[in-house]
Amino acid sequence: MTESSANKPANGQVCHRVKNGVKPGRNGFIKNHHHYHHQQPMYCYPEDKVQHTTCNGSSGLGLYSRPFIESFEETPMLVAVLTYMGYGILTIFGYLRDFLRDWKIERCHVAREREEQRDFVPLYQDFENFYTRNLYMRIRDSWNRPICSVPGAKVDLVERVSPDYNWTFDYTGKVVEGVINMGSYNYLGFAENTGYCADASAEVTMKYGVGVASTRQEMGNLDRHEEMEELVAKFLGVESAMAFGMGFATNSMNIPALTGKGCLILSDELNHASLVLGARLSGSTIRVFKHNNMQSLEKMLRDAIVHGQPRTHRPWKKILILVEGIYSMEGSIVRLPEVIALKKRYRAYLYLDEAHSIGALGPGGRGVVDYFGLDPRDVDVMMGTFTKSFGAAGGYIGGRKELLEYLRSHSHSAVYAASMSPPVVEQIIASMKCIMGEDGTTLGRDRVQQLAENTLYFRRRLTEMGFIIYGNNDSPVVPMMLYMPAKIGAFGREMLKRNIGVVVVGFPATPIIESRARFCISAAHTKDMLDTALSVISEVGDLLQVKYSRHKRLIYDQIQD
Repeated sequence: MTESSANKPANGQVCHRVKNGVKPGRNGFIKNHHHYHHQQPMYCYPEDKVQHTTCNGSSGLGLYSRPFIESFEETPMLVAVLTYMGYGILTIFGYLRDFLRDWKIERCHVAREREEQRDFVPLYQDFENFYTRNLYMRIRDSWNRPICSVPGAKVDLVERVSPDYNWTFDYTGKVVEGVINMGSYNYLGFAENTGYCADASAEVTMKYGVGVASTRQEMGNLDRHEEMEELVAKFLGVESAMAFGMGFATNSMNIPALTGKGCLILSDELNHASLVLGARLSGSTIRVFKHNNMQSLEKMLRDAIVHGQPRTHRPWKKILILVEGIYSMEGSIVRLPEVIALKKRYRAYLYLDEAHSIGALGPGGRGVVDYFGLDPRDVDVMMGTFTKSFGAAGGYIGGRKELLEYLRSHSHSAVYAASMSPPVVEQIIASMKCIMGEDGTTLGRDRVQQLAENTLYFRRRLTEMGFIIYGNNDSPVVPMMLYMPAKIGAFGREMLKRNIGVVVVGFPATPIIESRARFCISAAHTKDMLDTALSVISEVGDLLQVKYSRHKRLIYDQIQD
């Protein structure tokens, strides 16, 4: 696909852009994907309410009914060089410390091959072990922090200290109270211990208990399970739906039931590990296309149709496209209108993972399909999780009735897994009814609206401060780039010192030079909380010198003007 005049900024807008999300070759540029119908205010809080409206006109090759703006600023050259140098220095010191450990001068705490097993097939991959003991351990205190409260807008953390540089931790018995939570996936604020949902779950617990002690196909199918699945299907706008006790297993165990040998899976390069594992377990041929790049996807579809299977050149039994609604490390939103257009053109199937987008996008909180105003019937397999926007656990698959009947008897996660716990089921039912307005209030819709406002406000303020952030303007997942390995741990520690809890991410979860802090915005965050967090982020950003962007504010001002 080539860029048409409909994709170009109107009215003198200035921006740096590349086609279909391919990053430019020169460092220091920004890539923005814009699809406009007309000018709309992109940021507000709280005076100008966010309006989820469709626009008239044509843009994005006539496929987009709303502005679609994403930004990915390239790693500055100097920062990239210094980041590689930092990893190089850490690697040199790591080999030096391994030398000292081999000579028993320094104690090694991690599992290693025993001397008598040196000639055996190794149990541990040497580089991963090397990374863990020499790099990860230096910043291990930034992860796995135990909390002792509801994971709401604020949390309480159990204080811990390490006497041996993060190899082990001791608990002091103290609690760090009132930490602003910028890391949990509590998008709509339903992870709470009071209110309509919590009361409903408590009532069901008293009637049904906590565990079911059986699978759905035996003695574990409750009336609440049936009601939940009917409600999920209604919420998604599909014929049928079924639920599973684990979100990860919803992908990893159901994809193998849908495809097999002789089938082709086209997977986005940034898909979640559960999608990757499911694709591998299926035995299908897997080809990876560039992230959100429609040219790359279309080329693979065309080649698959023209050439067929390797060697035999027989037609593929099935072609399945795997994408996510919101990509949890990039904050980007799938270009679903174009994916659906390609899927129809080449007669492929589409599997959409809405783990992060369901509840968090769209005027009705119905996910990325609702966000773009598309027909749910155009998506063959609609998958999502209840662990984020609904404050519960598990996952679901929705689609045609024939598809769901097939999965009920062929999916390992349906046949062999224990049934979902009744209070968890009730939390899903209550929160979903709240979003749909079936509880008799506007609380759910208000939370969806509040999340959209909080997201736009937080992203705008970070941009104005000079930070490099990734993703779509409407994505509540906000990655802020740190790059250098030493700044991963330092940023998390300094933020916690100032009572802000954040998630920091590095290799291997991200590319080695794209370490980042990831903020998750919630409807439960008040403006005062966000302003406090932003003030601390700015202070720590100045301290650690992570305000890398120098020209991004000018571009955003030009877009908004």
